[in-house]
Formats: sequence, structure tokens, C-alpha cells
Amino acid sequence: MKLSDFDFELPEELIAQHPADKRDESRLLVLHKNTGEIEHKHFYDIIDYLRPGDVLVRNNSKVIPARLYGTKKDTGAKVEVLILKIEGSLCECLCGNAKAIKTGTIIEFSDKLYGECVERKDEGIRVFLMHYEGIFLEVLNEVGMMPTPPYIHEKLKDKSRYNNVYAAIDGSAACPTAGLHFTDELLERIKAKGIEVLDVTLHVGLGTFKPVKEDNIEDHKMHSEFYTMSAYTAERLNLAKKEGRRIIAVGTTSTRTLETIINKYGEFKECSGDTSIFIYPPYEFKSIDCQITNFHLPKSTLIMMIAAQCSREMILNAYKVAVENRYRFFSFGDSMFLTNE
Repeated sequence: MKLSDFDFELPEELIAQHPADKRDESRLLVLHKNTGEIEHKHFYDIIDYLRPGDVLVRNNSKVIPARLYGTKKDTGAKVEVLILKIEGSLCECLCGNAKAIKTGTIIEFSDKLYGECVERKDEGIRVFLMHYEGIFLEVLNEVGMMPTPPYIHEKLKDKSRYNNVYAAIDGSAACPTAGLHFTDELLERIKAKGIEVLDVTLHVGLGTFKPVKEDNIEDHKMHSEFYTMSAYTAERLNLAKKEGRRIIAVGTTSTRTLETIINKYGEFKECSGDTSIFIYPPYEFKSIDCQITNFHLPKSTLIMMIAAQCSREMILNAYKVAVENRYRFFSFGDSMFLTNE
């Protein structure tokens, strides 16, 4: 398939610049995958589309203040870096003006933190050995900024709004935004209805938000992202599969985790690793039945994934309807539920 097959017209004013005043009051477009029928709701109505016995799987990764601004020690030139992965004191970072960052280059971020480039990788990625005193994540919380996407121009007043209420495991360079619509109260109501809620972890990095540049989408190379699944989550998901209960993924990152594991092992299993799975039409989903998601960028791997759940034509029509009805798009935007009922 061609990259242009996943393009659509989006007025710039529909790109959400701030979150909804209350998380679960964002709008919800319900797309019935079997018929193409569309309903217009609010996110708090999601509970009406869930039934006892369903399993809701969410990504509990937490966004870290991964954007750092610094200066090169030798020249004083300004440098921006985005931390993609952390392994001890080593950080894999996407760098602005990366050509100027050679092995041995030292970037000073504050009087508490500086990084030394120890490895050059392709596509503007550099590995830094970070020098600091104390606990790195505590230093990062002081020095770093929340890595909101470049299409968001307004300053984020409350840092917590770029994390899900259930975020628990530090490590993401971007928020798994399909979960932003849940409140603690809504989750309690969902559980009380008999829906099981389970967690997986996938730390969002370049694999999720890297633009596709190749005209033939099959030539696109996904960057790997770290995931993990607990023994408890695996056991409960296998039981749900055995009993024929629906598995509903919250977001594309949860979906990628589940599909990676079931493709590798033929079932759900306690495991961790790196995934570079790229899902696009045609694709047969083996792990999930339904998906909660946001409205994604044109020509992105994310819109390709959700198109694989029904059809490209059905998704592009739903997006056209969303534009006509003035839904808000992207990270802080409104939501969609792809249901099989």
C-alpha cells in the first residue's frame, strides 16, 4: 500500500492544543466495525458499550520529563535532546542538529546534569552517558520538560495532564494518549460493572511517533520499544481467550504489546523484550476484539494500525465524519471506540 492511501484533510484548528477540562468529557466516536455505523457520544458513555466479562487492557507506562535543553561545552551552541530509552546512566536520545554532536561531545543541561556522547546512531540518535549526583529520575524531574508533541503550541499548565491517571512505570517519551480520557471514578464504575482491567507496559519511543517517509509503506522501518507483561496479566488474558470473552485494548501501544506476544508465543505469557511490530492492512488481529484510540496524524503508522481493524475506507470515512462534526484531533483530542458489536 502507498503512503498517500492514508492521507486525509485536517483543518489546523481541529488539532487540540489543550486537554478537555475533564478527562472523560471528551467526545467519543463509536465505530461499529461490522457495519460501518457511527454514533456520537462522550467518553463517559464508553461504559454502555462494555459488557460484564470484557477485559480492558491498558498501558501503564508513565511519561518522564524527557525533553532536555542544553549547550555544547566547547562552543556554547544550544542543543535540544529527547530521551527515548534509559539503561542505567546511558540514555538513547533523539537530537536536534545531530550532525554537530560527535563522539566525546559534552552537553551541559544544568549544574546538576551533563551528558557525554558515547555512540552515534542513524537518524539523529545519539547515546549519552549521563553524569549527575543522586537518583537520575529525580534530577530529570528537576531539569527536564514534558515532551508534548511539536504540534501542541500552548504551554501545558498541569504536567499530570500528559499522563494517564493509572500511569505507574517511568519510561515513556510520549504519552499513550488513548488512556487520557479515563478518570479514577470512571474506571471504578467500569470495574463495578464486571469488566476486568489489566495492565501491560510499553515505553513509548520513536517506534510510535516516527513519521513514515517511504512511499511504499512496507519499506518503513519501525524502531523498537520495550514492553513487559506480568504472569498475572498473561494468565487472565489466556483465560478470557479460552472463555470467548472480549479483549479491548486501550490504545495502539497496548495493541502492539498484545499482538507482539501472541505472535511470538501463540498465547499470552509473562515476558519482556523489544518490539518493532508494524501493523497495517491487511492484518489478522489475534489478541484483541476492540480498541479505544484517539484520532491520529495523517499517513502515520497509528492510522494504518486502526485501518487494519476494519478497512482503510471505513476508517477514512470515520475521520471525514469526525472532521465534519468538529472533533478534536491528536494527543489532547477526542476519542474513538472500534467495536465489533
